[in-house]
Amino acid sequence: MSKGKPIEKTKEQIEKIRKSCQLVSATIAEVGRHIRPGVSTLYLDKIAETFIRDHGAVPAFKGYQFDPDVIPFPGSLCTSINEVVVHGIPSASAFLKEGDIISIDCGVVLDGYYGDSAYTFGVGEISAEKEKLLRVTKEALNIAITQAKAGNRLGDLGYAVQSYVESFGFSVVRDMVGHGVGIRLHEPPDVPNYGRKGQGKQFQANWVIAIEPMVNIGRHEIALAKDNWTIFTKDKKPSAQFEHTVAIFNDHTEILTTFAEIEQLTNITIYG
Repeated sequence: MSKGKPIEKTKEQIEKIRKSCQLVSATIAEVGRHIRPGVSTLYLDKIAETFIRDHGAVPAFKGYQFDPDVIPFPGSLCTSINEVVVHGIPSASAFLKEGDIISIDCGVVLDGYYGDSAYTFGVGEISAEKEKLLRVTKEALNIAITQAKAGNRLGDLGYAVQSYVESFGFSVVRDMVGHGVGIRLHEPPDVPNYGRKGQGKQFQANWVIAIEPMVNIGRHEIALAKDNWTIFTKDKKPSAQFEHTVAIFNDHTEILTTFAEIEQLTNITIYG
């Protein structure tokens, strides 16, 4: 959770964040080209780290430490398979299988500014239920972005996401939220994916936030693995995540990350 007052960004800062976000999107697209059965998540992580460093940036997640009692995160990506919601640690022994889904969450630091995005991929042919989960989660993100505008409140966004997701019989994770982003990876405000209309902080111009619905096929409860990083669904049913970083202005909201290159390079057509 991010405490404190949201940090308003200048036009120049937003442009720097935009460049970081463009690199994040390109990195996920590059990783997506290699997602197939038999590939290890550590292999994907190495592709990401090389790509990020070759473009003059550093991985934002590698070495990140939220608590001095928890080991720094060892990967450049969070690679979360099936029932893993977020923060899956890349591993040489975690191989993708036909029918899996995997969330690739990526952050970079370029010229001192952060970008953050996530996309959930199907590995080969996936079940109709997983396909539906991915489509609903991605559309929930689109709906959330329409609510992220100056004058609206955080509860308006959360309510819109929760209502849409639950109408399909799925659930939104409540213990993990979106966040501000810019000069740090996690800044205020927290951006929940559930809530009540008219409640919470009011969106202001010049905020930059990462919106990241995490949607479960089953119940919303989650648990923490012994590694103190990996978050998984308590009922072990699949979960999906899609994330964009957006900038809020007085009269409009801009999406700073993009899925266009990801979907062009990977020929994804099933998620709407």
